[in-house]
Amino acid sequence: MSYSKNIIEVSNLSTRYGDITIHENISFCVKEFEIFAILGGSGSGKSTLLRNMLYLQKPYTGEIKFFGIGIWELAESKRKVILDRCSIMFQFGALFSSMSVLDNVGMPLAQKGKFSKLEVEKLALFWIDKVGLPKDSAYKFPHELSGGMKKRASLARALITSPKILFLDEPTSGLDPKSADTFDELILHLREITNTTIIMVTHDLDSIKDSVDRFILLENKHIVFCGSLQELKSSGVKTEIFTGLRGQRALGY
Repeated sequence: MSYSKNIIEVSNLSTRYGDITIHENISFCVKEFEIFAILGGSGSGKSTLLRNMLYLQKPYTGEIKFFGIGIWELAESKRKVILDRCSIMFQFGALFSSMSVLDNVGMPLAQKGKFSKLEVEKLALFWIDKVGLPKDSAYKFPHELSGGMKKRASLARALITSPKILFLDEPTSGLDPKSADTFDELILHLREITNTTIIMVTHDLDSIKDSVDRFILLENKHIVFCGSLQELKSSGVKTEIFTGLRGQRALGY
């Protein structure tokens, strides 16, 4: 698959909480169809950057473009057009405990009001199957699922709207190494069948090795590296964020 067209462009972005600067003039781009990761240690601003990109927190200065459009320059009424082309899988699933997996997954379509109940159920069952959940899990409730199954249900819900851009917030957090590796394989497979651009916020270095095309490293308010794993290995860059993170040995650090 060829990655040439920029689908997201972040330029000279700075963010602050009061007098505390989180990011200072950071710039990067995400190419269409690639799996792109935002990597950094605790407090590096990964979550803040995600909020900037999802209309949840306006940056102090700088520009974020989706599909060539400056998102923070848009009127509130026009932002929905961009947001409708994006979706997110939350770190802890964010499934509604009082709803079955089927209803959780189908909820984004049901809210749009453009599909019949039968159509929503068929599409929900389709994505439940595609993320590797057993058929009978559709009729279970979140408390009846394992942690890995909850993540897959959340992923199915994020995919049901056929987004052009999919955000994954710490997708392998809390999973054992084997389950995390399986989830990385699932992400790669889903990218191939959906042609979706994926942005992954993670602290998991094994995911960088197994499923990511390019990534940025955030440290001390700046991007200290942007590129592929192979480019990182040849760059000689060493940063403190590798200490204590899963996958150090696999990455060669």
